[in-house]
Amino acid sequence: MTRDSMTDISQPLMTGTEFQDPRYADIDLWPTDSILDALAESQMSATAIVRAAVPQLDRVVTAARPRLLAGGRLFYVGAGTSGRIGLQDGVELTPTFGWPPERLVLLLAGGPAAIFQAAEGAEDREDTAREDILAHNPGPEDVVIGIAASGATPYTCAAVAAVRASGALTIGVSCNSEGRLLREAELAVRIVTGPEVISGSTRLKAGTAQKAALNLLSTTLMIRLGHVWRGQMVDMRVVNAKLEHRAERMVRTLTGCSADEAREALAATKGNVKRAVLVREGLTVDEADRLLEVHGGDLRAVFTASGGAG
Repeated sequence: MTRDSMTDISQPLMTGTEFQDPRYADIDLWPTDSILDALAESQMSATAIVRAAVPQLDRVVTAARPRLLAGGRLFYVGAGTSGRIGLQDGVELTPTFGWPPERLVLLLAGGPAAIFQAAEGAEDREDTAREDILAHNPGPEDVVIGIAASGATPYTCAAVAAVRASGALTIGVSCNSEGRLLREAELAVRIVTGPEVISGSTRLKAGTAQKAALNLLSTTLMIRLGHVWRGQMVDMRVVNAKLEHRAERMVRTLTGCSADEAREALAATKGNVKRAVLVREGLTVDEADRLLEVHGGDLRAVFTASGGAG
């Protein structure tokens, strides 16, 4: 028996992440391979939906970039699955792109304990949300991303509403086309994924869509902020043996030097790939630091200003 023979696909699909898709009403009776295929299909549709949202993400990057260049902080706010997805995206920015941890604020309803254990009641606490975010004294240079699959999570909506009054840029990411979060935020990212294979379980394609959207958004921001050069993460934090080898390969690739020369340059710059590249170009560490400071840490801008091969 096939999946199509067990469902009536002629029925119109409901909309909204909380509704049921009638195609999957008897999914518990399906063969295992049909269940897996249905789930895989829904994951593929999620990434297609995110690609359609690229113009919205473009507007967010354009608005966020000058604030972050001016020294603003990046906030992620959410509850439950959405909050943990935001947490994952944010926490990876420091090791991957060297984003300063003091300029990263990660707020999850229920606090750190909610990372490992569901704290469903915490998502309804609007008072806690306001206290949590205002404790960080947000200002006009800050960028706040609120994530909620439903677009209506009270904790996330209240936090975004509270911080908008400070002049910070507020962004709402939702898998529904309407909702309080998108009204509270200055900029909206709508990734409308519709009903889940398992009704209401937004850890599925809604979760995939949120992860992909945040991945696109944060990675593009890091590129536009100068943390990537020639397709390499030149501000990567070198914190273990694997990353030491990766840093060495990057310096060799970017400068054409030998392994010994790459290791020497990295040792002189305390493992900083960006500065090691400039050292291999003949600069001292102090000269490299000064040039990077003048050009906002943008290695390509340094080379362009000097007439080099940036």
